[in-house]
Amino acid sequence: MRDKRGVIGDLTDPAPLFAALGDSTRMRIVARLCEAGPLSIVRLTRGAKISRQAITKHLRTLAAAGVVRSDRVGRERIWELQSARLVQARRSLEQISDQWDAALERLRAFVEKHEH
Repeated sequence: MRDKRGVIGDLTDPAPLFAALGDSTRMRIVARLCEAGPLSIVRLTRGAKISRQAITKHLRTLAAAGVVRSDRVGRERIWELQSARLVQARRSLEQISDQWDAALERLRAFVEKHEH
């Protein structure tokens, strides 16, 4: 589904979220926004070893996954995290962890049952 900004995706599906977070540059952007709060592209680019255009491309990927959003303030675009999407990532990882723990418990029970 495409929204009015042209963003594609179902925000309940965690795959695009993890795909977006799977890039080290995008993770650095997310970490920077976590640490500093909303920032302009100028401030996000400051100290980066990549161009403003590259940062913008990464921000658009993060926006398409619902991780960040931007608002125009005067002549600048301010980028901020969408905490609900990061909460969804945490919940998805917790669910996977719970499933893994249950699988390991079933394996332990099976091995103990068949040892005798």
